[in-house]
Order: sequence, then C-alpha cells, then structure tokens
Amino acid sequence: MRMLLPLRPPPPAVANHLSTVQSRPPPLLRSRRAAGPPPPSAAAAEFPAGPVPGAGAQMPPRRRRTVAGIDQDDLLDPEALADPDSCFYEINGVRVHHKVCAHDNDGDQSPGSSVARTKIGLPIVLLHGFGASVFSWSRVMRPLARIAGAKVLAFDRPAFGLTSRAGWSGDDTKPLNPYSMAFSVMATLAFIDQLGTGKAVLVGHSAGCSVAVEAYFEAPERVAALVLVAPAIFAPSKKGNPDSGVGEQQGPEDKDSDDSSAPSNPFARIWTGFLGMFMWLAGLILKAAMAVQDMVSALSRKVLVAFLRSSLAAAMVRLVMDKFGVTGVHNAWYDPSKVTDHVIQGYTKPLRSRGWEKALLEHTISMITDTPKSKVPVSKRLSEISCPVLVVTGDTDRLVPASNAERLARAIPGATFEVIKNCGHLPQEERAEEFLSAVERFLQGAFGTPVEQMFQPAV
Repeated sequence: MRMLLPLRPPPPAVANHLSTVQSRPPPLLRSRRAAGPPPPSAAAAEFPAGPVPGAGAQMPPRRRRTVAGIDQDDLLDPEALADPDSCFYEINGVRVHHKVCAHDNDGDQSPGSSVARTKIGLPIVLLHGFGASVFSWSRVMRPLARIAGAKVLAFDRPAFGLTSRAGWSGDDTKPLNPYSMAFSVMATLAFIDQLGTGKAVLVGHSAGCSVAVEAYFEAPERVAALVLVAPAIFAPSKKGNPDSGVGEQQGPEDKDSDDSSAPSNPFARIWTGFLGMFMWLAGLILKAAMAVQDMVSALSRKVLVAFLRSSLAAAMVRLVMDKFGVTGVHNAWYDPSKVTDHVIQGYTKPLRSRGWEKALLEHTISMITDTPKSKVPVSKRLSEISCPVLVVTGDTDRLVPASNAERLARAIPGATFEVIKNCGHLPQEERAEEFLSAVERFLQGAFGTPVEQMFQPAV
C-alpha cells in the first residue's frame, strides 16, 4: 500500500535563498560584451583560427602547364614574338618570318689578315634544319655577308620559328600545303627573287639541305652554289643496303639503324619518331615516315593522319618536347657544357607560339603523305648537280655521322668536303670561326682568288 507524504513548505532560510536566486537575470542577459574579438579560450588554443574544410575555403590555384619551361597557358601569335630585326613576307597566305643582314663595307677584311678578298657579289639564303629557326644562323649571318659582299637572308620554314601557323587539311582549297617540301622550295626561290640578283648561294643545314637540293633541281639557273652542312639526305648505312637514300629521312646514328633490339611494333616506331621532335629529333621523327611504308598494309594512311591530327597526338608532342626538347639541343653539340641559357632560350622561344604543336604534326603528316614531282628520289639525282658544292660536317656529329656526309660528297661530282674537328651537329653555332673559314675558302675558290694563295689547310 503506497503512502502519501504531505508536502511541507521549505524552512524560512531556504525559502529566502531560493527567491533571491530566481530574481537574478539569466547569465547571458546579464551584461553585453564590448565589441571586438572574443577572448581566447582553451578551445581556441587547441583549434587555431582558419578556414574550415568544406566551409567555403578557397581552392589552391590551378597549376599552369609548361613545355620545356615555357608557359603554355598564355601563348601568342608568332608576330607578337618578333625581334627588332624581324621581317615578315606573305607567301600564299603564310606570313614567313625572316631576317636580312646587309653587307658592311667596313668589314671587308678579316681581322689579322693582310690579303684583300675578292668580292663574290652573290647573296646567300640560309635554310635551317628540323626543329631549328633563323636563330641557328645568328652567329654567322653578319660574317657571311662580309664574305659574300652581299646580303644574307635566313627564313623560318612553316611549322618552325616565328612563321605563321597556317591551318591545313587534305581537302583545303589552298593551292599548296604550307608544310610541304614544295612550299619550302617555292619560298626559297621567292626569297632569291626578293634579293634581286637573279641567283644566290644556298646554305642548308641538316634537313634544310634537302630543301636546298630540291630548289636547285627546280631552278638550277638561280642557284650559284650549294653549301650543305651536316646534310640529312642519305640515311645512315644499313647492313646489306649501304647506299639507300631517303631524301629528308635521316636516322640519328649508325648504331640506331643496326640495333637489333629496336621495336618492331609499328606504333612503337611511330612513338620513336616523335622522340625526334626538336633538333636531334629530326632523325627519329623522320624515321617514323620510313616506318609508314611498312605499315600501310596494316594501317590505313587516313587513319594515321586522323590520329596525328587528334588532341591525343598534340598531347604526346607536348609531353615529348617537355621531356626531351632541351636534352636534344645538348645532344647536338660536341661539348654540351657549352650550351648556354641564351642558346636554350633561342630554341625554345617558338614554343610560345599559338598552335606550335599542331603545326609540327602537320609537318610530319606532310612528310608522310607528300608525293614528289619526280619519281626518282633526290639521293639518286645527285650526280646531275653541276654547280659548285661544299659539304661540311662535324667529326663527332651524333645525328648525321661524318661518314654519311662524306658519302654524299662523293655522290656529287667535284664536291668539296670539309671536316671540322671537335664539333657536333651544329658547326655554324659550335665552331662558327672554323665554319666561316671553310665557307670563305670554298667561295673564294669557286668565284674569287685561288684559295692556295690565301689560306692554310682546314682544321
């Protein structure tokens, strides 16, 4: 049975205390805190102030893309990158970047020489190699103008340097593919006309030698002489086929051509070709064009071209150039330690041009798809050259072996052959003085005073 206890009132002292407590205002309403940050507390010390994840915190800035140290997020039109002495000449809608160095009458005589040179009076057109530009001639343009006693002109072939990156597709209504050999030949002859002398000496380097020789066969009456530097016309000799000529197609070294471990998969060979994108990459990317002949039966040429025009191919080009571009420049020199920042900047400057990777791919496509006017390859017509010819090579060229250049010189009737010691693939840059001496001896022997009376043997 539950018992009910009566409720008794609290004692008087306790009742007075309760009434006092109930009459006080709540603590939060007791007083207003002065404006300002809250006082530090134990919680604040343990969890310092800062953005709370997921509560409106700012994301870190997006990492900018670079290729060989060149920012790819702010690319410019080529003309915006022009130097003070740059010129542009429009050919078939392509703005061709070039530079001209005029003859200086005050510099007719070489320092330390008491022999007056005969005035050659012939202008010179300079043709750079794969992955290069007019920059590769910067050390020798003015001295060559003195040697020739006339203007010297160098221009950037489409896809290289600061020449405009023209769009192109197989069904274009444009009269000529700007990335083709035919366009480069046409541009060469147009610049000879611009110089206003009727004919000129053509100086080609590496793949530019093919342009020089093709221009000669197109208009021999307008070419006074040929100077072929590290010429990429013959491929390095292969076992069982020592005299195979492939035009511009050029492997980097004999050991690469004979290496039994080379990949046999066609796609691997195409990738190997892309490793040649810049300077020394001239050899390997051109080898990819050779590989196409073996894979036509398995892979449609149209499919290959479509791939080379895809965003994936462009991404591959950027990746390869980023990883191997600067290395390629170093490998082109006999002594890589002498490659200065100025040289690297000169070769990577075109990477700031909008559309450079697509233009490089279009140049590759042109090498694969071009059909030459003559069914006989240039390498088989060398015996038809009748103008004076000088072939110059570095003794330690890793890309076009000196033996290859010598074989070319033997194939051209009456050609002069010069070897520059302790020199790689770029005699006009690495050994500029020796290169100029070789050219001067040649031009004086062909058009001026007999060289035996004026010069010592080549070094």
